[in-house]
Amino acid sequence: MAKPVPRESLVPGVDAGLARRLLGEMLLIRRFEEKAAEAYTLGKIGGFLHLYIGEEAVAVGATSVLRPDDFAISAYREHGHCLAKGADPRRMMAELYGRRDGLSKGKGGSMHLFDRSVNFLGGHAIVGSHLPVAAGVGFAIKYQGGDQVVVCYFGDGAVPQGEFHESMNLVALWKLPVVYLCENNRYAMGTSTERALAQTEIWKFGQTYGIPSERVDGMDVLAVREAVGRAVARARAASTPALIEADTYRFRGHSMRDPAGAVYRTREEVEREKQRDPIVLFRARVLAAGLLAEDDVRAIEKDVSDRIDEAVAFADASPEPPAEWLFTDIYTDISTEA
Repeated sequence: MAKPVPRESLVPGVDAGLARRLLGEMLLIRRFEEKAAEAYTLGKIGGFLHLYIGEEAVAVGATSVLRPDDFAISAYREHGHCLAKGADPRRMMAELYGRRDGLSKGKGGSMHLFDRSVNFLGGHAIVGSHLPVAAGVGFAIKYQGGDQVVVCYFGDGAVPQGEFHESMNLVALWKLPVVYLCENNRYAMGTSTERALAQTEIWKFGQTYGIPSERVDGMDVLAVREAVGRAVARARAASTPALIEADTYRFRGHSMRDPAGAVYRTREEVEREKQRDPIVLFRARVLAAGLLAEDDVRAIEKDVSDRIDEAVAFADASPEPPAEWLFTDIYTDISTEA
């Protein structure tokens, strides 16, 4: 008869406080995105809306090893990263609504969240455009003698771009404290990695540039936390960059204009991948380990639900930006008096 598996081996290195935090943050992202989808269908959110549902373990696992003064930067599917970094969900929802109390005063919308107060340096709508920015932030840190780290999130669709390879070369050449974290959800919009990349094992590009690289299960919040933790420790101690490929999956389509992604993937594939739901899997692990009880989980869910309801009410109550704001925040006058 097989010996029972020790409870602590189910969630190594995790106590009740960390379990509550990781589960709560993943649930917060999931509920935020579900409410955003609802608001979009009601016409309260315009433009494009790219949901992070299914990928929550990557943002939460990675951010859990960062300090408040570390930096994060992302592409256009950035709601989860911004929330995990500590941004106010009320101001985030107001930004999605295009209201004046939003993070970018209602002028950026879903793809341009930015919160300097928590060192979240923006969502960037042009594919791959933020990878050189992350390298620049890493250069600034090293130039100023700091020990902060930059985590740069991007999708598999950015890998064929020149910016990816230029940035990898620079951070390797100059030894910059940047952790490039590829969220490989297998489809750049609607094109599979097999049709877009000659080398589909994205983490191996790190070997090309001589930097530490690895692949991790992006549906396992603890696996992401461990892998990014190693990379962050190296970057902080020796300014060593890294490339991590997180194998993840978005349960929704590319955007709300493509709600299911049914043209390029089958319903059977989506249902199969939902069996790897990072929230469901982590909740089962912490319950089995006895770190949390069912009452604890219900309390976390209630708190998250209340926070999201508050965020929606805040966004609904926030006024529209005045027309004159169209002409502000466009240019910065850096001239000085003689």
